[in-house]
Amino acid sequence: MIYTCTMNPAIDLFTEFEQFSPFVVNRSIFEDYQANGKAINISFMLKKMNIHSTATGFLGGFTGGYIEQELRRNSIDVNFIKVDGITRINTFIRSGELEYKAVNKGPEISKKAQEELLNYIKTFTSEDMLFVSGSLPKGIKDEIFVAIAELSQKQGFSLILDISSDRLIDCLSYHPYLIKPNDEELAQLLGVEKLDSEKELANAAKLLLDKGAKRILVSRGEKGALYVDEETILWTTAPKGKVVNTACAGDTMLAVFIGKIIETGNVEEALISATAAGSSTAFTAGLSNLEDIPLLREQIQLKREVI
Repeated sequence: MIYTCTMNPAIDLFTEFEQFSPFVVNRSIFEDYQANGKAINISFMLKKMNIHSTATGFLGGFTGGYIEQELRRNSIDVNFIKVDGITRINTFIRSGELEYKAVNKGPEISKKAQEELLNYIKTFTSEDMLFVSGSLPKGIKDEIFVAIAELSQKQGFSLILDISSDRLIDCLSYHPYLIKPNDEELAQLLGVEKLDSEKELANAAKLLLDKGAKRILVSRGEKGALYVDEETILWTTAPKGKVVNTACAGDTMLAVFIGKIIETGNVEEALISATAAGSSTAFTAGLSNLEDIPLLREQIQLKREVI
């Protein structure tokens, strides 16, 4: 079974305006409400590939009810820990070439709720895979990522981490199946300002392999993607198109990459498809429907290096 864990989910409101000015009433020309959260997006994308998953994490209030309803409507199983408070609503505003992101904190999660989630994860076995993605709500320290990583080694399930936390380094000794930083997060993990060249990026990824990660997928936006394991370094370029929404592109890339690995076992094909899918989401208001993937794949170049 595949599980996705979103500890700080949200309803995302995407709006577009002809112009967006302060201190006046701005009326949208487009709006769309989406049940969201990084790992929730992964469940949605896996479902589009006819791969089943169960979504877990924390939900509260009427907004949490909406998210659970949307997941069930898409035939995705849910097993969320119910918490006090109201799951957050985020707003993404597009006006011309500008994009504004208003992201809220969400409810505070009790120790009891955290323990309930960890006890649920303790039931996973070596037949299972768990995606843990996204930020943490109030009340949770990022030590929880290390606790989950430790459980993955103890219980034997495959762990995939897409988190912006310095504690990711401490998770590597438990040998997660895959981690997915972007290029900026990769630099931050290693305590450098930025990684300018492909050589620097590849060397940084190999350092994380040395620390225990089994596989690394680096999302690079308009530059494409990097994949590194103990045998191979793969690079892809990104297709061209008008960027509408960057919020969920990395989630789409990760879901499609793992989905294609499950389907085909071919890492090169998985990386090309994942790069195309991430771009497809960036070129639309919501998650990709995957219909344009064959066309976008034709624009992508793959480069392979042997370690």
